[in-house]
Formats: sequence, C-alpha cells, structure tokens
Amino acid sequence: MKTLFKNIAYTAVLLTLVTSCGNTKEHNHNQAGVEHTAQYVCPMHCEGSGSDSAGQCPVCGMDYIKNPDYKTQDSTQNIQTPQ
Repeated sequence: MKTLFKNIAYTAVLLTLVTSCGNTKEHNHNQAGVEHTAQYVCPMHCEGSGSDSAGQCPVCGMDYIKNPDYKTQDSTQNIQTPQ
C-alpha cells in the first residue's frame, strides 16, 4: 500500500513539473501605447508613462530608461522594398 501511495505521489510531482515548466510561449501584450513606444519608458511600463526626454514616471516615480525598441520616423522611412 505504501508503494502505491509513493507511486501516485511521484506521478503527481512529475506531472506538475512537466506541465509547469513547459510554458515557453511569450505573452502577447499590447505594446502600442506610449509606455512602450516612447524614446524613454518606465521600467514598469506604467500606463500612460513614457516621454521623448529623460525624466521620471508620473505614476510610480521611477527614472525613465532609454527604450531599446524605440524607432524614429526616419528609420521606418528608410526601408527599401525589393524591385
């Protein structure tokens, strides 16, 4: 009887580990707001935060950081299409 309970416990632990560790899909957050597209953004991406100059987030007070994904209008206009 003890062996049966051990086997059930091991199986439950194994299933928990397999199902919880297999989630590698990235979350699809809406990254269209200024809190994601501005040149300087809040590290917490607080709603409505973000600026084209350095400063502090008006929501949480953290210092803005330079947005590594920031794209200027010039960089999007220089895309050439194949002919």
